[in-house]
Amino acid sequence: MSDRLNKLIARIASGKMVLGDGALGTQLQRAGLAFGDCPEEWNVSHPDAVRCVASEYIAAGADFCMTNTFGANRYRLMRHGYADRLREFNVAGVRLSREAAERSDAVVIASVGPTGEFVQPEGMLSAQEMRAAYREQMNVLKEAGADAVCIETMYVAEEAALAVEAAKEVGLYCIASVTFDSTKQGFKTMVGASIREAVEAVDRAGADVIGSNCGNGIAEMTAIAREMRPLTRKPLLIKSNAGMPEMIDGNAVYNDTPETMSGWIQELKTVGVSIIGGCCGTTPEHIRRFREEIQK
Repeated sequence: MSDRLNKLIARIASGKMVLGDGALGTQLQRAGLAFGDCPEEWNVSHPDAVRCVASEYIAAGADFCMTNTFGANRYRLMRHGYADRLREFNVAGVRLSREAAERSDAVVIASVGPTGEFVQPEGMLSAQEMRAAYREQMNVLKEAGADAVCIETMYVAEEAALAVEAAKEVGLYCIASVTFDSTKQGFKTMVGASIREAVEAVDRAGADVIGSNCGNGIAEMTAIAREMRPLTRKPLLIKSNAGMPEMIDGNAVYNDTPETMSGWIQELKTVGVSIIGGCCGTTPEHIRRFREEIQK
């Protein structure tokens, strides 16, 4: 582990709340990324824009920044026609975040998202094939210099667990973040797993930090954290959307302001959340207000 990561882990263990970054995709879309384009390709074609987003979050007070590698696994890249550029996109994504963090103590955490495929019998992949795809991407991310990995926006607990297993096989400090929807039966994943089932799956697989991101506004995410806390001794991460989006003139507009979201920080501290950040719709200004609230 790097010295930066060891210091971050020590801060979490001491009970201090750690601040992550905010939305990457939202900021790249504001810079010109079109809907349906491959965000990871921008690591090569628009490196200044990607580096700038990471730099802005660090300047706003983030303790770590994520890499633009969320969809840079073989199956997601195949859909864009970039399967042969997996190593190029992942290496570039880590390099840009490392350059942004160079003059700070910020940790670089590699973002890893779902493959978009399902394990048999629901899908075509075996568990071994899915784990191998994650291991392939994570090996590159580790070689490129990522301090840790965040497996995020996972809708299927089994897939999240396979990704965690791959991270531990590669030897990466691992955050596992699952996405839930609010239903009449409580919070569930897209395929119907409960919070308990998801937490137990990733905990058993060896995740170092467990949490939830995307899918909900911060009030719902606080409720998710409250339900998660008794289920594991691992540190908790919460990265909320800036509310639920409204489609205006073909664009997703998020209405939760930095002031609205930062108002929940003390409650999240009370619940026992160790790491707070932002997901879709959040901006450097959200992170700046989070930092102010954390320091109170």
